[in-house]
Amino acid sequence: MHWEVWLAYFAACWVIAVSPGSGAVLSMSHGLSYGLRKTTTTIFGLQTGLVIILLVAGGGLGALLLASEQAFAVVKTVGALYLIYLGVQQWRARVETSADTTGVARVAVMSPRRRFATGLLTNVTNPKGIIFMVAVLPQFIDPNQPLAPQLAILAATMCGVDLIVMHGYALLASRMQGLFRNARAVRWQNRFFGSVLMAVGTALFFVRRHHA
Repeated sequence: MHWEVWLAYFAACWVIAVSPGSGAVLSMSHGLSYGLRKTTTTIFGLQTGLVIILLVAGGGLGALLLASEQAFAVVKTVGALYLIYLGVQQWRARVETSADTTGVARVAVMSPRRRFATGLLTNVTNPKGIIFMVAVLPQFIDPNQPLAPQLAILAATMCGVDLIVMHGYALLASRMQGLFRNARAVRWQNRFFGSVLMAVGTALFFVRRHHA
């Protein structure tokens, strides 16, 4: 891969990562609820899902998926329903209040395995990610060069940038934890992020595949 091609891809990765999406919403939600350190597990799950989508798109399976109306509809529906499910779970999340005189609210923390799985499924079931990868990746792949090394470079670059950006979102949200110490504030926080996730999931139903 030529240096100037990589620089163009590197710039594109920043634009992609900074653009608000379900991954950013999830990073902020977990950052505010659990803090930065615990949200790192969620973000690693997001990166794993990102790599899977990149490999699917880069390997040509993404184009085949977009060529099938039925297959794309299945992926779109699964992704939309999953985000709506996450939103409902966030909305209904249990809030506990400490027994001491401080009355500080505590949110039930997901296990590391569940946080990782939530991040992974959030990205891997996102049809917008597949559409974007199929549209963008071919512009940075040299058909005259071996595919595997190029995909490895593209994946490492995108994940490196996305790790920084998602941790940035989570850090900003975690700094606001002090504002959400009572049960009422935590409930409104859960309802806000739950509503956003449900709205993003609903919007996926209107995503259309590219026609040849």
